[in-house]
Amino acid sequence: MYQQILVAVDGSETSTRAFEAALQLARDAGAKLQPLFVVDVPLLVYDVPGCDLPHARNALLEQGANVIENAVASMKRAGVQGTPRIIETALSGDDVAHCILRAANDFKADLVVTGTHGRRGFQRLVLGSVAECFLRIAQCAVLMIPTHSGKPVASGAQAAEPIKEPS
Repeated sequence: MYQQILVAVDGSETSTRAFEAALQLARDAGAKLQPLFVVDVPLLVYDVPGCDLPHARNALLEQGANVIENAVASMKRAGVQGTPRIIETALSGDDVAHCILRAANDFKADLVVTGTHGRRGFQRLVLGSVAECFLRIAQCAVLMIPTHSGKPVASGAQAAEPIKEPS
């Protein structure tokens, strides 16, 4: 079973689902968990006149600190040990996927959990996919958690009652 689990988090619904899955796995296996937030200031920001790079970076660092704080609180409630980490792409020169790889190697992760939006076709080509790029370069097991569970969501104020099978 896994003993060192790294999970990429960014505060999105997708990464929240990935974190919850990683937390459950870590609790069940008695593994250490490392939530990882990667600060990625896009290169575009460097070329935009009048753009306040330190402000953008500080905002992302603050967001990362909030995401990590929530992850640590959840880990404490679940009784899961581990040390969170925040790293920056600009300092290393790597893209997000390679930063995750470097962090996984540093942590000696035997499993990396990441969310995926499950984009296909043109959307994937245009937007790219950190999860797909990481999957291609990973050196350990990878668990990709989709944005949605695939279960139908009830519309309206209340969820529909489950259908019961006849006895």
